[in-house]
Amino acid sequence: MSSIKEVALYAGVSISTVSNVLNGTKYVSPALTEKVLDAVQKLEYEANPLAAGLKNKKTGLIGVLTQDMCGVFYPYIIRGISAIADEKEYRIIICDVNGKKSESSVSECEKQMFHKLLLSHVDGIIFASSIDKASEKQHFKEIKNLVQKQNKRIPLVSLERDLTSFGIDSVYFDNLNNARKAVQHLIDCGCKKICHITGPRELQIVAERLAGYEECLLENSLFLNEDKMIVNGRYTYQSGYMVMKDLLEKVPDLDGVFCGNDEMAIGALKFLKERGKKVPQEIKLMGYDDVFLSTIVDPTISTIHIRKNSTGKKAAELLFNRIENPSDNPEPIGIKMESKLIIRNSTIENMPENWNFNDW
Repeated sequence: MSSIKEVALYAGVSISTVSNVLNGTKYVSPALTEKVLDAVQKLEYEANPLAAGLKNKKTGLIGVLTQDMCGVFYPYIIRGISAIADEKEYRIIICDVNGKKSESSVSECEKQMFHKLLLSHVDGIIFASSIDKASEKQHFKEIKNLVQKQNKRIPLVSLERDLTSFGIDSVYFDNLNNARKAVQHLIDCGCKKICHITGPRELQIVAERLAGYEECLLENSLFLNEDKMIVNGRYTYQSGYMVMKDLLEKVPDLDGVFCGNDEMAIGALKFLKERGKKVPQEIKLMGYDDVFLSTIVDPTISTIHIRKNSTGKKAAELLFNRIENPSDNPEPIGIKMESKLIIRNSTIENMPENWNFNDW
């Protein structure tokens, strides 16, 4: 079996560079990464000393690549994945992309995390990608090439966005129509000037929710000034607070706000209360995701319920079906998860409490 020194010599790089590529510890340029991976393949180098004994066998490991493990959304998806993994007697390796983005581009960061999971000899990977729409075709082509180069048969399942057009199984949400549902509820409550706090605009799911917001306003012949009524948040409580301040300065007569997630809605609510604005009497507030925090603020937040635990379970079931039946149905499978409108006190006063712990 080849040594790491031989891989470094073959690739024309240092041993530390080989180590960084294989372990994902530091950023390595795409060109050097390609050289190292080619050398690994041609020299049949086994980075994991257990790997030689695991050839053509299952390792009992699956990889999960998330975007923000410290948030309040992904842990519930992980719980669903974990429940199915436990049934299958599998262990999970989690890679969180969010903390690595400052070191390199989103594309390079995600590819490094894939390298790390593949070199752990996982039997499959469930992942949530934040690559922008313009770059996704090349990005997912490169991801699939990585998988084929390092492990020919492991299945992939995408979370949140539909990647079936790229040949990748997907469990996703109808962001456009969910947003329409949220905005229509504000309109049905009497709102005439509805603003939107988006998530990071480079994300595809954010673009879909924005499109749903705009379509609903236009269909109802309501006024829309994109420069003033649409502001960009970062899916955080703090950003919701700050951009709500901007919105109120730009559109002082606004009467409804659709927030791209509940965390931003809670931040917006805090600012409105500090300014003495009454919610929902003066301004109605709508969130998205239905995280538990939306039920413990005052007023509670109306939102779109996303089936987080069920989504994790469905993604894991799809992945394990591919692991156990690798030759069955080569066509990619797409599963659109159902969502529903949850009406609470931020849009209608004195709504009864709606506590549902079953699918958070």
